[in-house]
Amino acid sequence: MSRKYILAFVIIIAVGLGIGIWALSFSPTSSPPQSNNSTQHNDPNWIFPPEGEPATPLPYFPPVVAEVMPSVVSVTTETVVSSFFGQSTDYVAGSGILLNEEGYIVTNEHVVEDAQSIYIELADGRTFSANIVGTDPLSDLAVIKIDATDLPYACWGDSGSLSVGEWVLAIGNALGGGGGATQGIVSRLDVSVTVEGNTLYGLIQTTAAINPGNSGGPLVNMSGEVIGITSVKIVASEVEGIGFAISSDEAKPIILELIRYGHVTYPWLGVSATTVTPLLAASENLSVDRGALIVEVIAGDPADAAGLREDDIIIRFGGQEISDIADLVRAIRASEIGEEVEIVFVRGEDTETTSALLVEYPTS
Repeated sequence: MSRKYILAFVIIIAVGLGIGIWALSFSPTSSPPQSNNSTQHNDPNWIFPPEGEPATPLPYFPPVVAEVMPSVVSVTTETVVSSFFGQSTDYVAGSGILLNEEGYIVTNEHVVEDAQSIYIELADGRTFSANIVGTDPLSDLAVIKIDATDLPYACWGDSGSLSVGEWVLAIGNALGGGGGATQGIVSRLDVSVTVEGNTLYGLIQTTAAINPGNSGGPLVNMSGEVIGITSVKIVASEVEGIGFAISSDEAKPIILELIRYGHVTYPWLGVSATTVTPLLAASENLSVDRGALIVEVIAGDPADAAGLREDDIIIRFGGQEISDIADLVRAIRASEIGEEVEIVFVRGEDTETTSALLVEYPTS
């Protein structure tokens, strides 16, 4: 037998042997290796759970917009700006809400601040000049008035009944382009935000888009009720979909004072404070993990006269429990100028009580 035939024969045997070994290894009669836990979680009778209730359809927004839009106005202000090159006129766009048929309008204080002239355009296209009735920088609210009657006005709702996740609409003069609407939900409630050194309390955070020109316009619920006044938006490259509105419950008493008196007076304790949190309590070895920690006492003001000191922690004010700085601000503002209030505070490990005679908030 020649060498080439011998070589071919060897190859055939080798291939055949390999096939035989493969067949033996994977024979149907051989059992695959068993995992230690391959069957302990198996359930051959498992099925998907039954379907729940049908999903609630999205609300239909056009009727709400149609109801609210007539009471929303566009605000344009003229401000004279001085520079090295002389004087120029700056125009600011905002929004407002008609409060009654006689032409009272609420907007943001920062919209009309330093304005030489204020112009209002109604939803029906009519235009008017407006005068300032009163402003309140602390709440960023202002009331202006136009000379008109028989006007459509907004219906106000109870912001205290809002729930996180509830649908809302922001309506206003976005980017100065006239009345428009954006939809979103309530993201958070009772939020505090500091803007240019002034802290706004009791805000509603929403995903409804709020842009320049929206300021002063309404945030409304699905019943068409005003539950907030859009006021501020966090502007940052990494932040999207966060806007804020002053809640109707916070705004209504301020609006009432502005119309009645032209200004708002607040009681004054004379302290700067910050919120005590569990983290702050642990890091500073504080004896309590809630309250308002005093960081400054203004000399000669009510807190100073009452014997309060830096690092005291106010835990009760005028009968109200104080868990944070927002609680303290609300308790002070709920008091009267000239009222003597009892204050419970913690100094070191001791709980003490004093009283302070509140004065009017200093305007300068």
